Amino acid sequence: MQHAPAARPSRAPAARPSRIPALRPLPGAALAAVLALTATACVGGGRGADEADGTVSPTAQSPAALPSSGLPPVLTRGQARAALITAADLGEAWEPTRGAATWRDELLKATADRPDCRRLLDVLYTEDLFGSDAATAPRATAALDDTEDGAQLHYRVTSYRAADLDRTLAWLGTLPDTCGHFTARPARGTARDVRVTGLVLPEAGDARRGLRVTVGGTAPDDGSGGEARDGILTVDLVAVRLGDDAISLTNGTLGEPADDTTRTSVDIGTGRLAEARRQGRAQV
Repeated sequence: MQHAPAARPSRAPAARPSRIPALRPLPGAALAAVLALTATACVGGGRGADEADGTVSPTAQSPAALPSSGLPPVLTRGQARAALITAADLGEAWEPTRGAATWRDELLKATADRPDCRRLLDVLYTEDLFGSDAATAPRATAALDDTEDGAQLHYRVTSYRAADLDRTLAWLGTLPDTCGHFTARPARGTARDVRVTGLVLPEAGDARRGLRVTVGGTAPDDGSGGEARDGILTVDLVAVRLGDDAISLTNGTLGEPADDTTRTSVDIGTGRLAEARRQGRAQV
Protein backbone atom coordinates (compact mmCIF):
# COMPACT_ATOMS: atom_id res chain seq x y z
CA MET A 1 0.00 0.00 0.00
CA GLN A 2 1.53 3.32 -1.04
CA HIS A 3 1.48 6.30 1.21
CA ALA A 4 0.95 9.77 -0.07
CA PRO A 5 4.17 11.71 -0.03
CA ALA A 6 4.65 13.81 3.03
CA ALA A 7 4.05 17.47 2.56
CA ARG A 8 7.29 19.42 2.24
CA PRO A 9 7.71 22.49 4.38
CA SER A 10 7.25 25.59 2.36
CA ARG A 11 10.26 27.88 1.99
CA ALA A 12 10.06 31.58 2.36
CA PRO A 13 10.84 33.32 -0.89
CA ALA A 14 14.54 34.34 -1.06
CA ALA A 15 15.20 37.95 -0.36
CA ARG A 16 16.19 39.87 -3.42
CA PRO A 17 19.48 41.67 -3.24
CA SER A 18 19.14 45.31 -2.62
CA ARG A 19 19.87 47.44 -5.60
CA ILE A 20 23.06 49.52 -5.58
CA PRO A 21 22.24 53.05 -6.36
CA ALA A 22 23.53 53.96 -9.80
CA LEU A 23 26.56 56.24 -9.82
CA ARG A 24 25.69 59.63 -10.97
CA PRO A 25 28.02 61.01 -13.61
CA LEU A 26 30.34 63.75 -12.47
CA PRO A 27 29.70 67.15 -13.82
CA GLY A 28 31.92 67.97 -16.77
CA ALA A 29 34.14 70.41 -14.86
CA ALA A 30 34.79 67.95 -12.00
CA LEU A 31 35.56 65.11 -14.38
CA ALA A 32 38.07 67.26 -16.26
CA ALA A 33 39.82 68.15 -13.01
CA VAL A 34 40.15 64.48 -11.97
CA LEU A 35 41.56 63.51 -15.37
CA ALA A 36 44.07 66.34 -15.23
CA LEU A 37 45.30 65.25 -11.78
CA THR A 38 45.60 61.62 -12.93
CA ALA A 39 47.61 62.59 -16.00
CA THR A 40 49.96 64.71 -13.89
CA ALA A 41 50.57 61.80 -11.49
CA CYS A 42 51.28 59.38 -14.35
CA VAL A 43 53.72 61.70 -16.10
CA GLY A 44 55.53 62.78 -12.91
CA GLY A 45 55.32 59.27 -11.37
CA GLY A 46 57.95 58.92 -8.68
CA ARG A 47 60.12 61.62 -10.20
CA GLY A 48 58.94 64.23 -7.77
CA ALA A 49 60.11 62.14 -4.83
CA ASP A 50 63.28 61.07 -6.63
CA GLU A 51 64.26 64.57 -7.62
CA ALA A 52 63.61 65.85 -4.13
CA ASP A 53 66.41 63.70 -2.71
CA GLY A 54 68.75 64.13 -5.67
CA THR A 55 68.29 60.71 -7.30
CA VAL A 56 66.89 59.73 -10.66
CA SER A 57 64.72 56.71 -11.34
CA PRO A 58 66.85 54.01 -13.05
CA THR A 59 64.25 53.63 -15.79
CA ALA A 60 64.92 57.22 -16.84
CA GLN A 61 68.61 56.55 -17.51
CA SER A 62 70.20 55.14 -20.61
CA PRO A 63 71.82 51.68 -20.21
CA ALA A 64 75.26 53.27 -20.50
CA ALA A 65 74.55 55.51 -17.52
CA LEU A 66 73.31 52.73 -15.25
CA PRO A 67 75.82 51.76 -12.56
CA SER A 68 77.07 48.20 -12.84
CA SER A 69 76.19 46.08 -9.82
CA GLY A 70 78.78 43.44 -10.68
CA LEU A 71 82.33 43.14 -11.84
CA PRO A 72 83.48 44.13 -15.31
CA PRO A 73 83.68 41.48 -18.03
CA VAL A 74 86.71 39.30 -17.48
CA LEU A 75 89.01 37.30 -19.68
CA THR A 76 88.17 33.65 -20.07
CA ARG A 77 90.58 31.22 -18.47
CA GLY A 78 91.96 30.36 -21.89
CA GLN A 79 92.52 34.02 -22.79
CA ALA A 80 94.23 34.65 -19.45
CA ARG A 81 96.52 31.63 -19.94
CA ALA A 82 97.43 32.96 -23.40
CA ALA A 83 98.61 36.17 -21.68
CA LEU A 84 101.15 34.36 -19.48
CA ILE A 85 104.88 34.39 -20.05
CA THR A 86 106.77 31.11 -20.46
CA ALA A 87 110.24 29.79 -19.72
CA ALA A 88 111.14 30.20 -23.39
CA ASP A 89 110.62 33.97 -23.05
CA LEU A 90 113.32 34.29 -20.38
CA GLY A 91 116.19 32.14 -21.65
CA GLU A 92 117.64 28.64 -21.60
CA ALA A 93 118.22 28.59 -17.85
CA TRP A 94 114.52 28.94 -17.07
CA GLU A 95 112.06 26.08 -16.69
CA PRO A 96 108.67 25.40 -15.04
CA THR A 97 109.05 25.44 -11.27
CA ARG A 98 109.66 22.31 -9.22
CA GLY A 99 108.24 23.83 -6.04
CA ALA A 100 108.32 26.88 -3.80
CA ALA A 101 111.78 28.20 -3.03
CA THR A 102 113.01 27.45 0.48
CA TRP A 103 113.72 31.12 1.18
CA ARG A 104 109.99 31.94 1.05
CA ASP A 105 109.27 30.51 4.51
CA GLU A 106 112.64 31.41 5.97
CA LEU A 107 112.74 35.08 4.98
CA LEU A 108 109.23 36.19 4.02
CA LYS A 109 107.00 34.49 6.59
CA ALA A 110 107.29 37.31 9.12
CA THR A 111 105.54 40.32 10.57
CA ALA A 112 106.36 43.98 11.18
CA ASP A 113 105.32 46.75 13.54
CA ARG A 114 103.87 49.10 10.92
CA PRO A 115 100.63 47.92 9.23
CA ASP A 116 101.75 48.80 5.69
CA CYS A 117 105.04 46.97 6.14
CA ARG A 118 103.22 43.98 7.60
CA ARG A 119 100.88 43.96 4.60
CA LEU A 120 103.85 44.13 2.22
CA LEU A 121 105.39 41.03 3.81
CA ASP A 122 102.05 39.24 3.52
CA VAL A 123 101.82 40.15 -0.17
CA LEU A 124 105.36 38.90 -0.83
CA TYR A 125 104.63 35.62 0.92
CA THR A 126 101.09 34.89 -0.32
CA GLU A 127 101.36 36.87 -3.60
CA ASP A 128 97.72 37.94 -3.19
CA LEU A 129 98.46 41.51 -4.26
CA PHE A 130 94.91 42.47 -5.25
CA GLY A 131 93.05 40.55 -2.52
CA SER A 132 92.39 37.01 -1.37
CA ASP A 133 88.68 36.50 -2.13
CA ALA A 134 87.08 34.78 -5.13
CA ALA A 135 86.49 38.06 -6.97
CA THR A 136 90.20 38.90 -7.06
CA ALA A 137 91.52 35.39 -7.60
CA PRO A 138 93.98 35.25 -10.51
CA ARG A 139 92.60 34.05 -13.83
CA ALA A 140 95.88 32.31 -14.69
CA THR A 141 99.30 31.81 -13.08
CA ALA A 142 102.80 30.72 -14.05
CA ALA A 143 105.78 29.78 -11.85
CA LEU A 144 109.28 29.54 -13.32
CA ASP A 145 112.74 28.69 -11.92
CA ASP A 146 116.18 29.82 -13.03
CA THR A 147 118.25 26.66 -12.67
CA GLU A 148 121.55 28.55 -12.80
CA ASP A 149 121.02 31.44 -10.38
CA GLY A 150 118.31 29.94 -8.18
CA ALA A 151 115.85 32.74 -8.96
CA GLN A 152 112.12 32.08 -8.92
CA LEU A 153 109.48 34.08 -10.80
CA HIS A 154 105.75 33.91 -10.12
CA TYR A 155 103.41 35.56 -12.63
CA ARG A 156 99.65 36.18 -12.44
CA VAL A 157 96.86 37.60 -14.59
CA THR A 158 93.92 39.11 -12.66
CA SER A 159 90.67 40.78 -13.75
CA TYR A 160 88.98 43.31 -11.46
CA ARG A 161 87.65 46.87 -11.38
CA ALA A 162 90.19 49.34 -12.77
CA ALA A 163 89.65 51.78 -9.90
CA ASP A 164 90.41 49.07 -7.33
CA LEU A 165 93.47 47.91 -9.24
CA ASP A 166 94.72 51.50 -9.32
CA ARG A 167 94.23 51.85 -5.56
CA THR A 168 96.57 48.90 -5.05
CA LEU A 169 99.13 50.40 -7.43
CA ALA A 170 98.91 53.71 -5.58
CA TRP A 171 99.51 51.89 -2.29
CA LEU A 172 102.63 50.26 -3.73
CA GLY A 173 103.88 53.73 -4.64
CA THR A 174 103.76 54.84 -1.00
CA LEU A 175 105.91 52.01 0.35
CA PRO A 176 109.39 53.40 -0.39
CA ASP A 177 108.47 56.23 2.02
CA THR A 178 106.41 54.37 4.64
CA CYS A 179 108.46 51.16 4.64
CA GLY A 180 111.79 52.23 3.21
CA HIS A 181 113.60 50.59 6.12
CA PHE A 182 112.00 48.31 8.72
CA THR A 183 112.49 45.11 10.69
CA ALA A 184 110.76 41.83 9.78
CA ARG A 185 110.21 39.50 12.72
CA PRO A 186 109.50 35.80 12.09
CA ALA A 187 107.63 33.64 14.59
CA ARG A 188 110.93 31.86 15.26
CA GLY A 189 114.42 32.76 14.23
CA THR A 190 116.32 35.93 13.53
CA ALA A 191 114.80 39.36 12.94
CA ARG A 192 115.65 40.65 9.47
CA ASP A 193 116.55 44.03 8.07
CA VAL A 194 114.25 45.02 5.17
CA ARG A 195 114.68 47.85 2.67
CA VAL A 196 112.20 48.95 0.00
CA THR A 197 112.99 51.10 -3.04
CA GLY A 198 111.13 52.04 -6.22
CA LEU A 199 111.81 50.12 -9.42
CA VAL A 200 111.93 51.76 -12.86
CA LEU A 201 109.69 49.89 -15.33
CA PRO A 202 109.12 50.02 -19.08
CA GLU A 203 106.26 52.23 -20.26
CA ALA A 204 103.69 49.45 -20.39
CA GLY A 205 99.93 49.25 -19.89
CA ASP A 206 97.70 52.02 -18.56
CA ALA A 207 99.36 52.17 -15.12
CA ARG A 208 102.26 50.40 -13.49
CA ARG A 209 104.27 50.24 -10.26
CA GLY A 210 107.39 48.36 -9.21
CA LEU A 211 109.33 47.81 -5.98
CA ARG A 212 112.62 46.17 -5.09
CA VAL A 213 112.61 44.63 -1.63
CA THR A 214 115.78 43.32 0.05
CA VAL A 215 115.50 41.05 3.08
CA GLY A 216 118.79 40.12 4.55
CA GLY A 217 121.15 40.76 7.38
CA THR A 218 120.07 40.47 10.97
CA ALA A 219 118.33 43.55 12.30
CA PRO A 220 120.54 45.99 14.28
CA ASP A 221 118.44 45.58 17.42
CA ASP A 222 118.71 41.78 17.75
CA GLY A 223 122.02 41.80 19.63
CA SER A 224 124.17 40.45 16.79
CA GLY A 225 125.71 43.79 15.83
CA GLY A 226 123.76 43.99 12.59
CA GLU A 227 126.03 41.70 10.58
CA ALA A 228 124.45 39.42 7.97
CA ARG A 229 124.82 35.73 8.75
CA ASP A 230 123.67 34.50 5.32
CA GLY A 231 122.67 35.69 1.88
CA ILE A 232 120.40 38.63 1.14
CA LEU A 233 117.12 37.95 -0.62
CA THR A 234 116.12 40.43 -3.33
CA VAL A 235 112.53 40.41 -4.63
CA ASP A 236 111.10 42.55 -7.42
CA LEU A 237 107.37 43.15 -6.95
CA VAL A 238 105.62 44.53 -10.04
CA ALA A 239 102.05 45.22 -11.15
CA VAL A 240 100.80 46.58 -14.48
CA ARG A 241 97.16 47.44 -15.26
CA LEU A 242 95.62 47.33 -18.71
CA GLY A 243 91.93 48.28 -18.60
CA ASP A 244 90.18 46.04 -16.05
CA ASP A 245 92.97 43.45 -16.19
CA ALA A 246 96.36 43.37 -14.55
CA ILE A 247 99.55 41.36 -14.43
CA SER A 248 101.54 41.00 -11.24
CA LEU A 249 104.82 39.26 -10.64
CA THR A 250 107.48 38.56 -8.07
CA ASN A 251 111.05 37.80 -9.13
CA GLY A 252 113.17 36.71 -6.19
CA THR A 253 116.70 35.43 -5.75
CA LEU A 254 119.39 35.01 -3.11
CA GLY A 255 121.98 36.00 -5.70
CA GLU A 256 122.35 39.15 -7.74
CA PRO A 257 118.99 39.94 -9.39
CA ALA A 258 118.91 40.16 -13.18
CA ASP A 259 117.16 43.38 -14.10
CA ASP A 260 116.40 42.20 -17.62
CA THR A 261 114.28 39.29 -16.33
CA THR A 262 111.77 41.59 -14.67
CA ARG A 263 111.73 44.03 -17.57
CA THR A 264 111.36 41.27 -20.16
CA SER A 265 108.47 39.78 -18.21
CA VAL A 266 106.71 43.16 -18.14
CA ASP A 267 107.31 43.87 -21.84
CA ILE A 268 106.25 40.47 -23.16
CA GLY A 269 103.47 39.95 -20.63
CA THR A 270 101.79 43.29 -21.27
CA GLY A 271 101.87 42.69 -25.02
CA ARG A 272 100.26 39.28 -24.60
CA LEU A 273 97.61 40.66 -22.27
CA ALA A 274 96.75 43.38 -24.79
CA GLU A 275 96.37 40.75 -27.52
CA ALA A 276 94.20 38.53 -25.30
CA ARG A 277 91.95 41.49 -24.55
CA ARG A 278 91.70 42.36 -28.24
CA GLN A 279 90.71 38.80 -29.16
CA GLY A 280 88.20 38.73 -26.31
CA ARG A 281 86.46 41.86 -27.61
CA ALA A 282 86.45 40.46 -31.16
CA GLN A 283 84.62 37.33 -29.96
CA VAL A 284 81.85 39.28 -28.22
